[in-house]
Amino acid sequence: MKPRNLRRLMHLVLFCPLSKGLQSRLPAVKVKYLVVAWLGVLVASWVIYVQYSSYSELCRGHVCTMLICEHYRRGIISGSVCKSLCEEKTLTLQRCLSTSPTNQVYSAVWKEKAVIVKCGIEDALGIDGSPDSFLKRDTGLYDKPTRGTSMDEFREMLHTFLKDGLGEQASLSSLVSRVVTLADVNSDGKVSLAEAKSVWALLQIDEFVPMLALQDKEHAPRLLGFCGHLYATERVANAALFRLDVPPWLQPLVPEALSSALNRWLAPAWPRRARITIGLLEFVEEVFHGAYGSFYMCDASPSRVGYNANYDCKMADLGSVASEAAVRAFLRGRTCQTNADCTFGRDCTATCDRLARQCNTEVVQPNLAKVCALLRDFLLFGAPADLLDDLDKQLRTCVTLSGLASQMEVHHSLVLNNLKTLLWKKISDTKYS
Repeated sequence: MKPRNLRRLMHLVLFCPLSKGLQSRLPAVKVKYLVVAWLGVLVASWVIYVQYSSYSELCRGHVCTMLICEHYRRGIISGSVCKSLCEEKTLTLQRCLSTSPTNQVYSAVWKEKAVIVKCGIEDALGIDGSPDSFLKRDTGLYDKPTRGTSMDEFREMLHTFLKDGLGEQASLSSLVSRVVTLADVNSDGKVSLAEAKSVWALLQIDEFVPMLALQDKEHAPRLLGFCGHLYATERVANAALFRLDVPPWLQPLVPEALSSALNRWLAPAWPRRARITIGLLEFVEEVFHGAYGSFYMCDASPSRVGYNANYDCKMADLGSVASEAAVRAFLRGRTCQTNADCTFGRDCTATCDRLARQCNTEVVQPNLAKVCALLRDFLLFGAPADLLDDLDKQLRTCVTLSGLASQMEVHHSLVLNNLKTLLWKKISDTKYS
């Protein structure tokens, strides 16, 4: 565009909305203020457009429920929430919480109770918007087990799958029984093909196996029901440690110091934060050498850790929790040039053997060290003066812990118990205990 044409366009944009009579009555209004005003309008319009576009891409709960209910009506799947979702309409999706188009997450109400609903959608669904193409692609989720599979064969399928995911564990048979009990929706002592297909599809979801293995743990989210590969969990009142979560598109405009200061201002009182911390440390204990092996927290960020109305720690989701067996299998034989090439998830990193150009299988930073790094931002500010130095010292020691097998047992337990004892002594005789 030529400079003359550009100037003419700017003149039209700036002055056409104002009539000549109105312009003459506003002699004090300078061109630069009009430029700023119109730029503000343009920026606001762009932000609204971007947000709408990202929302329509991320939030496709209507597609998910359509697929699930159509499969339910055809008798392909079953589940404890199918009737509520597809017939009675007592399970209704509300606010979209999705961060990925392939993983739909919604706050919902089920029989007047607040829950979280999750459902996966394949990337390819965006190619053709017709219901038939959706159903054709989605049916592949339910291709196992096949018709004619006996109950013993299904149990063997489950045992093999869980052994591959969790490693050889003495208590795997009890977990298989837990899966079978979950699948038996109508509690008739039998598992139908639709029930078996549904629970098999659920097991393919990364979060589901850790959730099932940790169902009896106090700080893991409870599974409430499912329909096909859609499932509902309890809703955590506060789904993140920090209340202010600046969206990625707004982060360049909001200084980190400002968001940090606001989060400190909005945070619970220190004794309540100490109570949440004790619960988080208990969760670290729960996932370390449990009945079904050890689990790694591969994204120890504030958005993964929540707490309920009583300030008891409750993990918001287990999407970043992976079994030690799964992490080791990922790292074993993996080629690398730097340690960054040996990373599972967000931050489960092992060292790279540069001579062999292969990853070692031991994760460098254990769960406890990651959690303590997180707690330095959450727990130190506002701490009692007589506790601050000792607390800071213990957290510093904790952050430097290594994930090497030689340090994993006694040393970690000692650091964790010392930290819990220090906090518990401070709040044990108060209303916050």
